[in-house]
Amino acid sequence: MEEPQTYDVIIVGQGAAAYSAGLYTARYQISTLIVGAWFGGETATGGMTGNYPGYVEIDGLDLMLHMQEQTKRLEVPIETAKVESISREGECFLARTDAGDEFRGNAVVLAMGRERRKLGIPREDEWTGHGVSFCSTCDAPLYSGKSAVVVGGGDSAVKGAALLSKYADKVYVIYRGDKFARPEPINVRLLEAQKNAEVLFNTKVVDLKGEDGVTGVVLDRAHNGSNEIDVDGIFIEIGADPNFQLAKQLGVDLNDMNEVIVDKMMKTNIPGVLAAGDITNGSGDLKQTITAAAQGALAATSAYEYAIEHPYACKPHA
Repeated sequence: MEEPQTYDVIIVGQGAAAYSAGLYTARYQISTLIVGAWFGGETATGGMTGNYPGYVEIDGLDLMLHMQEQTKRLEVPIETAKVESISREGECFLARTDAGDEFRGNAVVLAMGRERRKLGIPREDEWTGHGVSFCSTCDAPLYSGKSAVVVGGGDSAVKGAALLSKYADKVYVIYRGDKFARPEPINVRLLEAQKNAEVLFNTKVVDLKGEDGVTGVVLDRAHNGSNEIDVDGIFIEIGADPNFQLAKQLGVDLNDMNEVIVDKMMKTNIPGVLAAGDITNGSGDLKQTITAAAQGALAATSAYEYAIEHPYACKPHA
């Protein structure tokens, strides 16, 4: 049987954390593989981004294409496939993909990010980046002089709506419950102070209006005599879940939110296993492209140090 290809480090994911890690490990001149199921992570589907340093404004997909190209120039191989399992075999890690390929690595960087919870309504995926957003912090400035809906009742929704209200002319906060779901009191006060924000409890968004993008939302009950509200966009802030399954396979410690617990250099409790980006607890509640990229650089540095300390731990069998 043909031996699996062997690398100093296998980086699982294709988002900002993964490409940043790949850029740094390549510059450290340790052999690297990037393998992930889908290109770009959440950044690629987030639409226009105005808070990434170096760009006044850039489409998230274009930003990720720049990161990918920068990594490719350093001849880092990239595989588009889902890693279905990772196991420890002796001093090596063995990754198996849904394409039937196997790769061996001295170290592993887990950078699979999170999966945003969705409403499950028509055109939600199709119009992501065209009026549908999952990140108020990223896209709020794009709604200057416009109107928008924020769906959710947790802290991210309340905080996002308060921020959005500073830019938009009108903001509706729509939540299915009869009261907010334990947001921080300071964020509730900030939202209540915004005269252009209106909260609709016991209400759900059941459909989107528009042809090529969002021009309004349809509610499950009437508001001011109509089930429809005309808005320029909708922010879905109902949480996101870490893709923690591979971490759990490896015995990596998780917190009560299923985030990978890391130290300041992105090390986990398992030697040789690093993690970076939205899958970790490394940046608290601030899950952004810039924090993911920063963590990727830190994880790469730890992977390099591990490779130096274990230079012959993982190599093809004779």
